[in-house]
Amino acid sequence: MTFRTVLLFGAPGSGKGTQGKILGTIPGFFHFACGDAFRNLRIDDPLGKVFIEYSSKGQLVPDKSTIELWKKNIQASTSNGSFHPERDMLVLDGIPRNPAQAEMLKSMLDVRAVFHLTCTDMTKMVERLQRRALRENRLDDAHLEVIRRRLEIYDQETKPVLEYYGSKLVHSVDSAASPMNVLRTILNDIAMLDEKQPKR
Repeated sequence: MTFRTVLLFGAPGSGKGTQGKILGTIPGFFHFACGDAFRNLRIDDPLGKVFIEYSSKGQLVPDKSTIELWKKNIQASTSNGSFHPERDMLVLDGIPRNPAQAEMLKSMLDVRAVFHLTCTDMTKMVERLQRRALRENRLDDAHLEVIRRRLEIYDQETKPVLEYYGSKLVHSVDSAASPMNVLRTILNDIAMLDEKQPKR
């Protein structure tokens, strides 16, 4: 089975998590945030240990572990009735993190759009991450050195995912705008996508 999917994409602190959470509350959308799924793992869970080992250094979790976690969560969410693949649009946030993961998910995702949340103000993104670290007790966002490392890794490893999906699927969104205006842009684009789909 392939899942109708939109991807939320952007550097750490670009606001994709905020938009994903809002979209997840709207009927017809199911939001999955890879980082949240890792952070919710028990510390004695093998995947939880892997996450702590890598995130504490600002590094990406290995591809195999990331895809394994995603599959487990999607299966569980389908089984418990919170995700209805036949009618819900899957909103992915934080996955795929690199072209290799995109290739591993190719047979499972029918990607309709990639929303690239862009912010040219690096200081603003760092401030967002530090505020979030304090508010949500996210140790991986607390230290400036780790934040800088995560932003470097995003540029080196994650940005090439945009090229993988190609310019036709990528929608650039100014994440420096208010959350309401960012959301409006995303919803308008999704509505236009639906209009272009052939009626069944």
